[in-house]
Amino acid sequence: MVGMAAIVVRALTKVFDDDDGVRAVDRVDLEVATGEFLVVLGPSGSGKSTLLRLIAGIETPTGGEVLFDGVPVAELPARERNIAMVFQNYALYPHLTVAQNIGFPLRAGGDEPRAVAARIAEAARHLDIVDLLNRMPDHLSGGQRQRVAMARALVRRPSVFLLDEPMSNVDPGVRAELRGEIVSLARRLEVTTVYVTHDQGEAMSMADRVAVLRAGVLQQIGPPGEVYADPATLFVAAFLGTPRASLLEAAVYVTDTGVVLDLGSQLLEVPESDPRAAALAARHTERVTLAVRALRPGVPYGMRLSGIVRRVENLGHEVLAHVDTGAVPTPPPVPAPIRRPPSRTEYGFYPNYEGAEAAPGGEVVVRFPVPAAVRVGNRLEIALSLDDLLLFDRAGNRIRLGLDRNS
Repeated sequence: MVGMAAIVVRALTKVFDDDDGVRAVDRVDLEVATGEFLVVLGPSGSGKSTLLRLIAGIETPTGGEVLFDGVPVAELPARERNIAMVFQNYALYPHLTVAQNIGFPLRAGGDEPRAVAARIAEAARHLDIVDLLNRMPDHLSGGQRQRVAMARALVRRPSVFLLDEPMSNVDPGVRAELRGEIVSLARRLEVTTVYVTHDQGEAMSMADRVAVLRAGVLQQIGPPGEVYADPATLFVAAFLGTPRASLLEAAVYVTDTGVVLDLGSQLLEVPESDPRAAALAARHTERVTLAVRALRPGVPYGMRLSGIVRRVENLGHEVLAHVDTGAVPTPPPVPAPIRRPPSRTEYGFYPNYEGAEAAPGGEVVVRFPVPAAVRVGNRLEIALSLDDLLLFDRAGNRIRLGLDRNS
């Protein structure tokens, strides 16, 4: 490769004046280290693709700047940016063979034919498409077309590799294989990569770090496991995870023996001896949101919830019981602005996420190993502790109690 580039984004902003002043990207700050694989994750309309185009220099920012190795992108002629981009629609030339498609950028740049042929062969080997070089695009599967599109992008040996929803049009059965190939390829070629997706499965399995975007605002950035386990905002907690976290409304009250979280139908009691009780007591009478990820069955101790099983999902490797606790549900945060109806494909694990209703009756999910004897209509006692709860204030910001495992 020619050499990797570090990317710095400073207070990057894009407002579309011709679209009712929509602030597609809102003062985003981030850094992509040399050779890093960064995934930008968010629902449709969150500004992911606009951010990618700003990084590439295709869009002109309303404010802020993008730097490659300390040099503003705006000051670099397009040819000197050494960027390769791959889009979801492949954009292959239907009248050219695979080899001709891959070599097009080099021929357009006036490279010597023998060098072009060698680079085409090199890119085809990297993408395992040597046997496809003489085919026409119409005779390729979606996964093969995307490999060709990536080979065409990488044949120029870029310093920065930008991918915008590259697997949206690829068959689901091929995606898992292609994910691994893309990551391995980026590592092997040592290219700094920014990958945009709405699919949390892609983000969590591919990224060195994940940047979660909502309505143009960067919510959180960090390693996938850290962002999942320690979400900074209610949106991140609600967006990440399968099954989706249950969001329950609670009121905080101080009692003679400690602190309670009043769920309306039930109380969760935090004893005064718990070192986190004091921090929670400081929020006496406040309303908070509890994000509860799928729980495991256990002998009830300390905190407990009870409820009726309303639905059972047998996933083969485990059984999910959806338990109606009667608690007051909190609607999930809306990832506005959306200017058109979302599709099921756009939301991956979260079909119809935009404007979705909260789980009925304050449902929580309990994971059971198979075989499980749980049935619809059963009453369950669910054991949990403060460690199982993620707390958020009314603005959707994380409440940290100082000593819990996610603080």
